[in-house]
Amino acid sequence: MDNSKALSILENIKKVIIGKDDVIEKVLIAVLARGHILIEDIPGVGKTTLAKALAKSMDLSYKRVQFTPDLMPSDILGINIYNKETGSFSFKKGPIFNHIFLADEINRTSPKTQSSLLQAMEEGEVSTEEGDYVLEKPFIVLATQNPIEYQGTFPLPEAQLDRFLIRLSIGYPDKSHEVNILKNHKSIKSMENIEPVVNKQDILNMQDEVEKVTAQDSIMEYIINIVNVTRNSEELQLGASPRASIDLLKAARAKAYISGRDYVIPDDVKEIAIPVLSHRLIMSPSSRIEGKSMEEVLNRLINKVFIPVI
Repeated sequence: MDNSKALSILENIKKVIIGKDDVIEKVLIAVLARGHILIEDIPGVGKTTLAKALAKSMDLSYKRVQFTPDLMPSDILGINIYNKETGSFSFKKGPIFNHIFLADEINRTSPKTQSSLLQAMEEGEVSTEEGDYVLEKPFIVLATQNPIEYQGTFPLPEAQLDRFLIRLSIGYPDKSHEVNILKNHKSIKSMENIEPVVNKQDILNMQDEVEKVTAQDSIMEYIINIVNVTRNSEELQLGASPRASIDLLKAARAKAYISGRDYVIPDDVKEIAIPVLSHRLIMSPSSRIEGKSMEEVLNRLINKVFIPVI
């Protein structure tokens, strides 16, 4: 399977997101799996830069909206404007009508505004009084939130979290990579080293190819066993949904595609399982009291599941 275009995207983004190859790959996995991305991290680690580099590398339209408490759904979706001459309303499209929509600090706006994204994320369309508007594909919501600040925020409900295929954290760079960031911060900020390496049709073609990646029955069973173990664990109050099973399969196929294979292996599933599942689960009260982390619990549960031999 020809993964050269996928690799060219990765190499292009690495010019401005230095030392975070694993994060870049997982973002591309989500894009190729037709999924949405939640980045949970502190300010200043490169979330907006990553979104811009992704859009520019793929030659896709991009819009960033800063989510604030007074943001209204119409500020995102668009608004009906009355035309005096015709005596009718016309719909002015909002910023969501772009290929990549960056919802910056999504948990700072009200639940009403947060929920306005649900239909767009799930169905790829926006409904108004004037009718339904289909969003141009590919369509990716890339949302960010600060995991440290809670004052004045509105935690995303489980129904919305479940719409994100993957949750990531960029994290601090190590010392050597941060030196390179300091040396090249001007070119990184200006994106002067980033040129389109693929176009919209290339992305759509790759997404179609990802769906053709083979997953044997044993892989399907492995995914189901992982999901089931989250539903039956005393350490978790809420397990993974059926949507989580589907998303884990989609992400594993995208992982295999980027690796140059037309079939999924168990390692594809295992490597992507925590980013796909962790934000969909709720810890039990006893686990929270004991100070366990979701990643720790999930990693332990996944390691209990029998790994099939392909």
